[in-house]
Amino acid sequence: MDYVALGRGGPKVSAIGLGMWQAGGKAWGSDVRDADCRKAMERAVELGINLVDTAEAYGEGHSETVMSRAIKNVGRDNVFIATKVGGWHLRPDDVRKACAASLKRLGVREIDLYQVHWPDPWGQVPLRETMKALEALQRAGKIRHIGVSNFAVRDMREARSHLSRTDLTSNQVRYNMLQRDVEKEVLPYCAREGIGILAWSPIGKGLLSGKYHNGRRPKDRVRSDEDLFKPANVRASAPLVRELRRIGKIHGKTPAQVALAWLLRHRHVVPIPGGKRPSQAAENAGAAGWSLSSRELRGLDAILRRTRLDTF
Repeated sequence: MDYVALGRGGPKVSAIGLGMWQAGGKAWGSDVRDADCRKAMERAVELGINLVDTAEAYGEGHSETVMSRAIKNVGRDNVFIATKVGGWHLRPDDVRKACAASLKRLGVREIDLYQVHWPDPWGQVPLRETMKALEALQRAGKIRHIGVSNFAVRDMREARSHLSRTDLTSNQVRYNMLQRDVEKEVLPYCAREGIGILAWSPIGKGLLSGKYHNGRRPKDRVRSDEDLFKPANVRASAPLVRELRRIGKIHGKTPAQVALAWLLRHRHVVPIPGGKRPSQAAENAGAAGWSLSSRELRGLDAILRRTRLDTF
């Protein structure tokens, strides 16, 4: 497994992380089982993945509870724990309570990366209050690093302006070959400012794995209404999936691993694909340690330029 700095001078983490949203309950399908998710995390750590991401919002903390069992089995020192405070808990007292609850569910004394899950559009809590509360938690030894998630550049600038003793370590955003809005502003800004990127949904919630087509679509709550799986979009993405499969055969890799390697060409981007079974965790880990050639990247980019999806 390769390891990279998360942000400029930031902590060393595995080049591929593991997302534990799937461990939040049955939202990802009736076949999701706590024991399988726990074993997936244990297998990921065994293969060198140390960054594991969750959130209090995933099954109202259930994902964190599942993670706690795996942490006990693999050892706290082998896991870089990233979790998130929900956008409804951004007032200072709520931030403190949410952090305490996450620490208890995870069974640890300190969270490595504590992220604001999304900006608050409803309560209109000033970011200054939230950032000051996070710095207080850092001073108290409850969290090591501060991050955000789903933040636009304007939001990151404001958040950073209210941090007096530290800086943002990372911004977790949706990023995959088909959903690339962050390339316009967020990626260039983060690269310039030394802020790491955690890429959620790096294989398009499974579409880029090659497992789905118009005759087979996911039926779970998370993906059943996902725009990516509209019949027109599944058809439009088929040439790309075929090319991922062709390149994968050359390298002995799966289409999903090729899609992850495409993201890994950015040194400051750490994909965090999910895994609800040990085999998926192993597949994720296999995306590291190799790279696409310049010719392959050019060919993929040519297909992407021709790919037209329905507006999301």
